[in-house]
Amino acid sequence: MTKTMKFLYVLIIFISIFVVASVYDSIPYVNSGPCVTDKDCPKVSQYNIRCRKGQCARIRV
Repeated sequence: MTKTMKFLYVLIIFISIFVVASVYDSIPYVNSGPCVTDKDCPKVSQYNIRCRKGQCARIRV
């Protein structure tokens, strides 16, 4: 019984690592290259993207 519970705990932890990694990779990272103004950056509905130091960057709100 104890070995079964340990196995289940290890299995859950192992699977959760892959779930976290897949969710982390699904977050879009916007880097469209050089920009001069904020209008040069792409529009993404969920993020505030502005031109900072010549690169498009997601701004925390």
